[in-house]
Amino acid sequence: MNAALIAVALVLVAVAGTAVALTGDPGRQAITLSVYGLLLTLLFLVLQAPDVALSQLAVGTALVPLMVMLTVRKIGRRPR
Repeated sequence: MNAALIAVALVLVAVAGTAVALTGDPGRQAITLSVYGLLLTLLFLVLQAPDVALSQLAVGTALVPLMVMLTVRKIGRRPR
């Protein structure tokens, strides 16, 4: 059961990573990056690494996508 759960989590992380890489729009990429971070958090929990999962939850799921979205918004407002 544990090996199957790890395999499912790895497949989900691989699919989400591919989706992030194939997304062209930076705004949408930030959203898919957030989902990818959440799936990585779940993978780390399945692998019994709660400290790494908590760090991933804070940084990969919240902070990095937020910084990307703020940067995209700031660049979009720049006069030409």
